Amino acid sequence: MQLLWFIPTGGDGRYLATGIGGRTTDFSYLEQIAKAVDHLGFTGALLPVGRYCEDPWVVASTLISLTRQMRFLVALRPGLMSPGVAARMAATFDRLSGGRLMLNVVTGGDPIELAGDGLHLNHDDRYRLTDEFLTVWRQVITGTATCFKGDYLDIQDGKLMFPPRQTPYPPLWFGGSSPIAQQIAAKHVDTYLSWGEPPALVAEKIAAVRTLAAAEGRTLRFGLRLHVIVRETEQEAWDAANQLIRYVDEEAIATAQTALAKNDSVGQQRMVALHQGDRNALEISPNLWAGVGLVRSGAGTALVGDPDTVAARLLEYQQLGIDTFILSGYPHLEEAFRVAELLFPRLPLEQNNLTPAYQPSGPRGEIVGNFAFPKQPGTGKVQLSVD
Repeated sequence: MQLLWFIPTGGDGRYLATGIGGRTTDFSYLEQIAKAVDHLGFTGALLPVGRYCEDPWVVASTLISLTRQMRFLVALRPGLMSPGVAARMAATFDRLSGGRLMLNVVTGGDPIELAGDGLHLNHDDRYRLTDEFLTVWRQVITGTATCFKGDYLDIQDGKLMFPPRQTPYPPLWFGGSSPIAQQIAAKHVDTYLSWGEPPALVAEKIAAVRTLAAAEGRTLRFGLRLHVIVRETEQEAWDAANQLIRYVDEEAIATAQTALAKNDSVGQQRMVALHQGDRNALEISPNLWAGVGLVRSGAGTALVGDPDTVAARLLEYQQLGIDTFILSGYPHLEEAFRVAELLFPRLPLEQNNLTPAYQPSGPRGEIVGNFAFPKQPGTGKVQLSVD
């Protein structure tokens, strides 16, 4: 199992839908989160993309030299960048980072935002363009001189001079819930990514994509994007969930849901269907809470509970075929540490090459009375210091 975190370049804070307790996500703050991800042993982090956040390529590039091992999941945007330029960007980043790039293919689901960027295609045409884009991109980045004539792209002698560090190229991630999106995932990508739906719905998507991939002679990995609210007790976790939305009023919900209704993303429609804008029925599956989605686009669900319960729910998803989780929590700096401290010891995590997932090398906590280390987890004993 791999765990990734999230770099909140679109804003962060202690509560949703308010500036109270909000953070300025300037470079200094993003640097702190990236260094925490790197130090704690997360596999890497996802950087969001869209007009609501900072550009992921610029942000990720500034963080390369400040980190040692974390990987960066950065967006490719079919229709907003050419496949040849995208291949050069990916290859350069991969070389300069020492092979730490992963690529999130984002077709986009907001027609209004896409029109503002000059892309005027309907839902299925955008995915057909994505198919052409990935066909060309995969040829160019592997060093193949490429000529391609499609319905959307016309490439003459596309080529890459400097190859990426990873072979054949940095791994491709892709999320899409519509039938055409799943077909493209089966044909092109390495990891199929879903937002956090109840296990039965996730199992249906995995089965559908596996069948499509088998028809292409391919096998895929599967990832899940979730928020997480984990506390030492179940009650504390649910109290924290309710605190997160304490300032979310009906006006905020109506504003968000009106905007989301204009989105033609099937995945976004599935997220909205989990709660229907009603804050009175947010636990949609045991420990799976849809409160975030009342006012947030994209991933709108969180696992809520004590460490053993949340770990058990993650393992349930793993049994379905999910091997990678992209987690997040508000605020993202503190919650990265909380997740590492409470969940990492309870999960079968793959180790990074340089350092293991969060495993302190010595006693934890502040010295008691300038004389003894505090009781350590799993021992219940005070460890005396040397006189």
